[in-house]
Amino acid sequence: MGVSGVGKSTVACELAALLGLDSADGDDFHEPASITAMADGTPLTDGGRMTWLQAVATWLAAHETVGGVVSCSALKRTYRDLLVAAAPRTTFLHLVADHAVVRDRMEGRDHFMPPSLLDSQERLLEPLQDDEPGWTIRADRAPVEIAREFVDLAGLAGHT
Repeated sequence: MGVSGVGKSTVACELAALLGLDSADGDDFHEPASITAMADGTPLTDGGRMTWLQAVATWLAAHETVGGVVSCSALKRTYRDLLVAAAPRTTFLHLVADHAVVRDRMEGRDHFMPPSLLDSQERLLEPLQDDEPGWTIRADRAPVEIAREFVDLAGLAGHT
């Protein structure tokens, strides 16, 4: 979880590879109208995110028994609560990095989310709280290092 450009998709791929699990990119669950809105610089509303969050939750629920890794911004606690309600074993990896680092990453990629929406995502972000399942990890290292740290923290080392 985290703001756009922080490295969620890349770290998710590394994590899924380390654990031998299915993975999905949360961006693939967005409706075309939502992608168009974001590409045009319009942030999504809570209502505009619900169909997308429900689709991510459905994917997680379908992988609850065998496990899976999905990248998803999950910026608000209510969004994360929805995901956990669908798949109670969900554990979050909240990636964080300095604004300038994330903005540089966003400017250097071909993606529908423009750098102009970073500020709105940062304002909306509710950091992972102590009573939520997961860890916050800095995203200014190699993605495989981040994935390995999460595996260690989550006690999943025996699964690699």
